[in-house]
Amino acid sequence: MVGLGNPGADYEGTRHNVGFAVAARLRDQLEAKPLERTQSYASWSAENLVVLTPLTFMNRSGEALVQFGERHGLVPEDVLVVVDDVYLPLGALRLRARGGDGGHNGLSSIQESLGTDAYARLRIGVGRGDEAQGLADHVLSGFAPEEGGPLAAALDLACDASLAWAREGVVKAMNRFNAAARMARDNAPEGER
Repeated sequence: MVGLGNPGADYEGTRHNVGFAVAARLRDQLEAKPLERTQSYASWSAENLVVLTPLTFMNRSGEALVQFGERHGLVPEDVLVVVDDVYLPLGALRLRARGGDGGHNGLSSIQESLGTDAYARLRIGVGRGDEAQGLADHVLSGFAPEEGGPLAAALDLACDASLAWAREGVVKAMNRFNAAARMARDNAPEGER
C-alpha cells in the first residue's frame, strides 16, 4: 500500500496528504514495524502488507516506488496507491483495479515510472472547494474544522478498504467499499451529494 503526499511539516494536514494520513493510521492500527528508510521512501511491514510513503514530492512518487521495487521486487498488480481526489466530494471513496491518472500528478508519476496503469488505486474525496481558488492552492490547504468528522470517517474507511484489498483482493474490496460509498452518497442530504 502506497500512501501519497508531500514530505515536510509545511504539508502536514493538507488535502494532498490524505494518502500519508491513511498510511499512518494503517501503520498504527497494524503495529507495523519499520522495514526500510531511504532518501526516497519510508516503509513498514505488518502481516503480509508493506506500507510505503514516498519521501519525494508528489510529482516524483513513481521514482520512489520504482526504487523500492528494485530493492524488494514489485509487481504493479500487487500495489494499491492511496491518493486525494478533488473530483470526489469530501469523504467519498473510490477503489479501482486500474485506470488513468485523472490529472493527479502522483498517479501520473507512478504510471510513467512503472510503464503501466495496472495497479489498484483508492481515491479519497477532498472536495473541490471554491472554484475561484486555484487547484494547487486548494489541495495544499488544510481542512476546515467542520470537515474533521467526515475526514476522520473517510480515513478509517480507507484503512478498512486497504486491508480488504490486501486480504481479499481488489474485486471483493471494490464490491464492498464502492457499494458502501454509493449508499452513503445516496443517503446524504441533498446539498452534500
